[in-house]
Amino acid sequence: MNSMTRRLVIGTAAVSMAMSLAACGDDKPSSSAGNQSIGLLLPERTSSTRYEAFDKPLIQASVEGLCTKCTLDYANADGDEKVQKEQFDALLARGVKVILLDPVNAAATAPWVDAANSKGIKVIAYDRLAAGNVAAYISFDNQRTGELQGQALLEAMGKQAGNAEIVMINGAETDPNAASFKEGAHKALDGKVKRIAYEQSGEWKPDIAGSKMAEAISKLGKNGFQGVYSANDGMAGAIIDELHKAGRTDVPVGGQDASLDAIRRILTGDQAYTIYKPYQPEADAAASMAVYLLKGIDITSVASTMTDSNGLQIPSMLLTPVVVTKDKVVETVIAGGLYKAEEVCTPQFAKACKDVGVPGTY
Repeated sequence: MNSMTRRLVIGTAAVSMAMSLAACGDDKPSSSAGNQSIGLLLPERTSSTRYEAFDKPLIQASVEGLCTKCTLDYANADGDEKVQKEQFDALLARGVKVILLDPVNAAATAPWVDAANSKGIKVIAYDRLAAGNVAAYISFDNQRTGELQGQALLEAMGKQAGNAEIVMINGAETDPNAASFKEGAHKALDGKVKRIAYEQSGEWKPDIAGSKMAEAISKLGKNGFQGVYSANDGMAGAIIDELHKAGRTDVPVGGQDASLDAIRRILTGDQAYTIYKPYQPEADAAASMAVYLLKGIDITSVASTMTDSNGLQIPSMLLTPVVVTKDKVVETVIAGGLYKAEEVCTPQFAKACKDVGVPGTY
């Protein structure tokens, strides 16, 4: 086991152990917590596969493991802010005591959070920092994520980076994480490349990202750029499709989320990198915070960092993301347990898996 693998495994185990130790003990609720249902509202289903595939089942399992009498009241807005507001209001009406909220539009949530607080309901901002006086925040270091994306793009371009013109397709402007990714990426790229030749929001929607890439090709010419920054893997897939239509297969494109299709594109050389955010420790932390608040226990031993949110200091836990390139697939997403080899290495990708030494029979 190499050093990176050890860091991933040990880091995940340490967070999981800390969460388990923190939330274990008396499984009886506090006197104020008659309803032991924890709400979970996630923002996307189709444009980003991570929420249904990883976040929801991991949080559910962690909550059930920490609190045998707790239940998870779950809904996914599939990118619709109005639908998410209706889902939030329904949780309030059902009397849940804690809500894990990953907002579609983080800037719009302050009145939601205020309404919950007025009813004694605690809101935890999950993955994206919701506006308002949330009780806690759990995510990854999002500016650092953007920096890693930008650095990985520079490395993928190699010696031509200094004279490179870059296309940037950012995330939704309603998502504060997207602003942090963008800021971090610019920190890494500005002054290290010739210029950012085209920059637009893909709104976290692959079809929009694809159309923006087609527009960039039209404006700059198909050979008028040397690298593409995509804020996530879903958009990266559509961007790569547009590049292939234009006859470009030599342009490094990066993403984020370590989605299964992105890992396969990395193995075949169609995508240069992604960012792996180990979902288990994030889910464990979220579940532990929720159970703590449900039981009336102070969470600062878990959320020991403070994040500023429009002058409010929010107790937080910020985890560290990891870059995944072709030569790091085995030691990151395979060794970390995100995917099994047979999930990645279907017959179409078996040769690419063997070329980088993915272990197993497939």
